Amino acid sequence: MAEIKLQAKTREISTKGKINELRRQGFVPGVFYIKNEDPIYFYVPESSLRPLVYTTEMHLVDLIIDDDKNYKSIVKDVQFDPLTDKMIHVDLQGITVGQAIEVQVPILLTGQAIGIKEGGRLQQVIHKLDVECLPKDIPEQLEVDISNLKIGDNLLVKDLSYDNIKILTEEDAVIVTILAPKGTEEETEAEELGAEAPAEPEVISKSKSDEEDQG
Repeated sequence: MAEIKLQAKTREISTKGKINELRRQGFVPGVFYIKNEDPIYFYVPESSLRPLVYTTEMHLVDLIIDDDKNYKSIVKDVQFDPLTDKMIHVDLQGITVGQAIEVQVPILLTGQAIGIKEGGRLQQVIHKLDVECLPKDIPEQLEVDISNLKIGDNLLVKDLSYDNIKILTEEDAVIVTILAPKGTEEETEAEELGAEAPAEPEVISKSKSDEEDQG
């Protein structure tokens, strides 16, 4: 898994007004947390977060705080402004060598489905999987081969397995389905089945900053 350095500065727990002032200056407030230790509050330039957030791959973060303290971590959560879609808060989770961690890893579809060659249409329902593994085993992406899927076929989470990785996403969740060509009876039936599939887990959840910002 590729590693990206992230330069940050410490900050105090602030009022909402001070937090908003940081954001107006182009910074994103954040929190680093790791089990059995106090959280560290920091801020970083928004531009330095983009390679970590706007990507389809997992990255290890080498968080460097005040130029002298390094913490290995991953991006656990990002909060966006609902109006401007700008990043307004980030949570980084520290990792410990030899200790398993729960993460979301992007799915990479590989191969060309038989059903696509026959005129069908691919519908991807889930784009990331919740998994548990050791930090050294965290992949940048999880490859999913769809080559053998025919029109009307679904690929479920329980159809997948990876070495040294435990999948936490519900096993009956549909990852990919191959829909019939538009206008056919099979298309309507397949889309109805797809509509019944569990929704994809929300990638960006509500951040811990809500409690902080109310101060």
